[in-house]
Amino acid sequence: MTATNDDLVEVTNLSEFFPLHGGALHRKVGEVKAVDDVSFTIRRGETLGLVGESGCGKTTVGRVLLRLIEPTGGQILFDGQDITKVSGAKLKAVRRRMQIIFQDPFASLDPRQQIGASISEGLRIHGIGDATERHNRTLRIMELVGLQPYHARRYPHEFSGGQRQRIGIARALVLEPDLLVCDEPVSALDVSIQAQVLNLLRSLQRDLGLTYLFIAHNMGVVEHISDRVAVMYLGSMVEVSESREIYRVPLHPYTIALLSAVPSASPRERQRQRRIILLGDVPSPVNPPSGCRFHTRCWLRSQLGNPERCVTERPPLRGLRDQHEVACHFAEELLPGDRRDQLIADAARTSSPFATAEDEAAGASFGPPIDAGDPFDTGDSGSEGAHGRL
Repeated sequence: MTATNDDLVEVTNLSEFFPLHGGALHRKVGEVKAVDDVSFTIRRGETLGLVGESGCGKTTVGRVLLRLIEPTGGQILFDGQDITKVSGAKLKAVRRRMQIIFQDPFASLDPRQQIGASISEGLRIHGIGDATERHNRTLRIMELVGLQPYHARRYPHEFSGGQRQRIGIARALVLEPDLLVCDEPVSALDVSIQAQVLNLLRSLQRDLGLTYLFIAHNMGVVEHISDRVAVMYLGSMVEVSESREIYRVPLHPYTIALLSAVPSASPRERQRQRRIILLGDVPSPVNPPSGCRFHTRCWLRSQLGNPERCVTERPPLRGLRDQHEVACHFAEELLPGDRRDQLIADAARTSSPFATAEDEAAGASFGPPIDAGDPFDTGDSGSEGAHGRL
């Protein structure tokens, strides 16, 4: 990871360990390593998608970045300022420039407060303007996200899920922040509403120059909205690359397995799709594996004869292709070519609970990404599927 002047956020060696207490004296008996030595940057005006399965530490990264949780270790630079060392009034000023959209819009709203008051609450807390100015600013933000002025007098239970998420977006935007952490903002919404909210976020970013950290587990949604994608596994960053590159040529075994699980909308791609099923359970973050965190479930390691290096040495995040970083000792084996195709085909065949013919497994491959603006294109016989590359 190399920081530049275009970076709004620079995170270095970030860790977040939660203590576990037990016994009659309530002593510390262990710790949950939710985030362990994570480094990344977010450029001004871009969307960094942060993906991974449940429990990998995505949300914890977002909350630590906003200082909602105090980091155990590491450094967070926001616009050149180390915000891990600020407090009081200085931290309050920084928080005005960093806002969050929560996953559950209903739970983040006060059910006894009209949404106009909820949206303008941030202005009151930071002492911005008088009552009239705050009211006018609230109405402008509501109009910007597709809400009507008369909605300001209604309560949260009177809105649909999509409208509540628009309220959450308005609350985040009313302070005119530079960075917006989107914590799975569309996961609880219907597919049609998801597309509306995603398109709204993209238009707001274009008009207001916003920077997003977009946290999600839906790979199709992340492909649609992100400029770059970072993949996490068990508290560690395993791959970071431009969105188009990571969907076309993923280089970490975990990323390849994730993409193989995404269903394809194209019938032609669906015929060729072969799933790589990861064996075993996700290890506990209380006692993560030594060396590479993924080695206990890694299909590439088994293909290479289970090298001991994966068990004893933790792989660093290193660059292999242009702006493509991966934390794997043997990622060179997965560079484009016949060797890569054969390894993926063998993994798809051997991990399947059903018998797969040799020629069918050999046909498994990743297709090029699409450029369509709709993340839910159905595809046809003349186009590649957007989701599902194996």
